[in-house]
Amino acid sequence: MPRRIDFNCDLGEGCDDAAVMPFISSASIACGLHAGDAETMRRTVALCLQHGVAIGAHPSFDDRQGFGRRELQCSADEIHASVLMQIRTLSGIADMQDARLAHVKPHGALYNMAARDARIADAIAGAVRDFDPKLILYGLAGSALTTAGQCVGLRVAHEVFAERRYEADGRLTPRSQPDAVIEDLDASLAQVRSIVRDGRVIARTGESLALRADTLCLHGDRADAAQFACAVRQALQADGIEIAAPASRVET
Repeated sequence: MPRRIDFNCDLGEGCDDAAVMPFISSASIACGLHAGDAETMRRTVALCLQHGVAIGAHPSFDDRQGFGRRELQCSADEIHASVLMQIRTLSGIADMQDARLAHVKPHGALYNMAARDARIADAIAGAVRDFDPKLILYGLAGSALTTAGQCVGLRVAHEVFAERRYEADGRLTPRSQPDAVIEDLDASLAQVRSIVRDGRVIARTGESLALRADTLCLHGDRADAAQFACAVRQALQADGIEIAAPASRVET
């Protein structure tokens, strides 16, 4: 059982980031294409600095209308250029506050497509490497994205989810399914404990899957994100799990 795990939340998406920030160890900040703008990025970076939370870029497809959750058809070069631009945008805003990025985690459809499509995964990994090869690439545990990151020499963090259901092949259940999101807090905590303590998750269809867990994600756009974040942190600490950002400890 891992004795430490990163607790990450996707922020800068127009929700109450300040309420979530005390409970997490890293934040993936929207870079303006699916949500956020220069001011929300500035405020979220400032909150991260205030709470000692590691800062990451959360690039997406250019799809504000669909909150970055629609699968768009883009070339590998277009994805590389867009991800690189988004990282640069957030990094520039962080630089103005003497802050530095620690990781990159794609958002929404871009994340899910990169988990299964090596072409997209390679484009994202290449953009991260081209900006700063010291950045950590977050990706779905055991996916094409973590493989692509390792292949270009990046450190990677295998990500698991507190309140998303899994399919039998390790993918996240598509949001088009009515039970894709775990709404019940107790059910979410049971999944977290199973993943972090036992390295396994029960898929939507009943299969038991092995998962590597370097970083645990909670979505910040849910209305009860702060309540969930507090409860997850308390549960992990009660089990003797240290919550810490991965910059100095995630292995490739």
